[in-house]
Amino acid sequence: MKSTKLALVLLFIGYGTFAMKASTLNNNNINFTMEQDSVLRHVVMFKFKEGTAQADIDKVQEAFSALPSKIPQIASYEWGTNNSPEGHDKGFTHCFFLTFKSEADRAIYLPHPDHKAFGGILGPYLDDVMVLDYWSKE
Repeated sequence: MKSTKLALVLLFIGYGTFAMKASTLNNNNINFTMEQDSVLRHVVMFKFKEGTAQADIDKVQEAFSALPSKIPQIASYEWGTNNSPEGHDKGFTHCFFLTFKSEADRAIYLPHPDHKAFGGILGPYLDDVMVLDYWSKE
């Protein structure tokens, strides 16, 4: 029994982004299931071409902001413009922050027709893009 408890403690330590849940108790055997207690963050940063009109940047912002209403796999969304005083932005001015509940949801989003259509709106004005995805506790 001590080795079982130690194994469970090590499991909790080694897999901090998961929660264990006792699902059944049969003949003194406990069956556990692992449930993910984190979310997938999708961070997208844009650097617009020099001379891009504010009206065109606004059009891109509005088009990106419309995606959560068109793609239900987006669990949450926010965006903003850089205001860091550090000067390390490398010309990236806009950050869009999406949350997915699973990699499967992200896999639906990436090739989604509305996401692809957004790329067509963004394309003429985009100088560079940076995308980072990571798992985070909610």
